[in-house]
Amino acid sequence: MIVVTGATGVLGRLVVDRLLELVPAGEVGASVRDPAKAQDLTDRGVRVRRGDFTEPATLTDAFSGADQVLVVSANTLGPDGVAQHRAAIEAAVGAGADRVLYTAHQGARPDSPFAAAADHAATEEILAGCGAAWTSLRNGFYANTVPMFLADAASTGELRLPDDGPVAWTTREDLAAATARLLVDGAPDGPTAPLTGPEAVDFSQVAAALGELTARTIRRVVVEPAEYREVLVGRGVPDHAADLLLGFFPAAARGDFAPADPTLADLVGRPATPIAEVLRASPAPTAS
Repeated sequence: MIVVTGATGVLGRLVVDRLLELVPAGEVGASVRDPAKAQDLTDRGVRVRRGDFTEPATLTDAFSGADQVLVVSANTLGPDGVAQHRAAIEAAVGAGADRVLYTAHQGARPDSPFAAAADHAATEEILAGCGAAWTSLRNGFYANTVPMFLADAASTGELRLPDDGPVAWTTREDLAAATARLLVDGAPDGPTAPLTGPEAVDFSQVAAALGELTARTIRRVVVEPAEYREVLVGRGVPDHAADLLLGFFPAAARGDFAPADPTLADLVGRPATPIAEVLRASPAPTAS
């Protein structure tokens, strides 16, 4: 059995949906904090059980009988988040899983200024000593965050952000398809090659793509991090989230989220989704 954690979250649910296209429902398990929110999966024949990283005892039942467990990374950052990952990994090994897979990040580095990437690196250390076969999925940066960075650029004609670098933006839909394929066909030991979109672009290139969609010039303006933080907080972004976003820019500038890699496209058997297509499908590009 393949057990997927966080199966009511965006990525986890997408992975379950893709698995159900590849294997019988009886071979798929979903670990969720609230089984009532996954009733439709139960109705489709998926084994749904309660599993909460903050309550390790619940994971024993959630992972029972698993051959593989996909640990979808927690939303919590720092030591608490890493502790949750440790609890999930240890529970998977304790349940007898032959392999533990974890949704990490292309930029996983212990010295990363992007806090989530440092947490992924710490979790990979836990995986390396877990006593079972393991795979760290080096996922590209989620492309769904791009519209958030764009904010009102389409209406103001300016994209005002700190200095950045190329990012191989990657859709969660593509990542889910690749992850399902690895779960079914077999995953490599250790970190995967970067699982990314087809190109690494900086925000000047994103601004140009947005300009083509809106038929107007979008000027890329580099601002100081402190100024951008004030803008974020002014929009209602909590302080801790603003600090996380600020860490993205120096990490991108040193190349942590590039280059693009063909592995994802090879896994899914089609081209990965380019950022221009993501922008086209987003409600953000508007010149109104």
